[in-house]
Amino acid sequence: MRKLKLTVQYDGTDFAGFQRQPDVPTVQRVLEEAIGRCLGHPVSLTAASRTDAGVHALGQVVAVETERPIPVEAAPVAFTAALPASVAVVEAEEVDPGFHPRFAAKWKQYVYRIVSRPVRSPILGRFAWCLPHELSVEMMAAAAEHIKGRYDFRSFCAGGAPVEDFVREVTRLDLSRDGDVIECRIEADGFLYRMVRNIVGTLVEVGRDRLAPEEVGTILAARDRTRAGPTAPPQGLCLVKVAY
Repeated sequence: MRKLKLTVQYDGTDFAGFQRQPDVPTVQRVLEEAIGRCLGHPVSLTAASRTDAGVHALGQVVAVETERPIPVEAAPVAFTAALPASVAVVEAEEVDPGFHPRFAAKWKQYVYRIVSRPVRSPILGRFAWCLPHELSVEMMAAAAEHIKGRYDFRSFCAGGAPVEDFVREVTRLDLSRDGDVIECRIEADGFLYRMVRNIVGTLVEVGRDRLAPEEVGTILAARDRTRAGPTAPPQGLCLVKVAY
């Protein structure tokens, strides 16, 4: 049995998330159906991240098993031809049978984009959080310094997460601005449920001068989700890279 590691890109707008669910469109469902048709047998994918409804990906990683002799260099074109326009397989390689996209990952990188201007963007709004408020990137960056490092991130984890260990290490959290677009780039060895969106929502509160930058450290130490800011909407979030 061969195992193929696939790098997948998708516009998550019209999907109810990555993970297969009954009676709703999901990225996993369309991938499994399309790849299964190409290979001539049913497939069941494993993925690096189960992105939420509306979240996008440039570097999602999935693995699929097959006995078919399809060349890895031909797989991206063949699989993408069977997929809807919002999903593409951009890379493929054969890996060890024991490879698991989630458990083998060393770190993941997400980017969250915000459009800060009085009038919403009909183009960028599909892939960014459009806010009519002026935001201080300098204050947001100062707050971000309190999040970098290895901590218990319970304050930024949505309720109902099926985990016992809330400790993660954030190795990068950078903010930059290009015109109206603010970009928040974050890397960590793992992420809790809606952790990035909850961090961004809190940083926006700082950017609007509703929280002082140093209060973010206090929020983190509290280990209490009710102390942090609101959850940022999904359309601004994109899984950029999974490193192995």
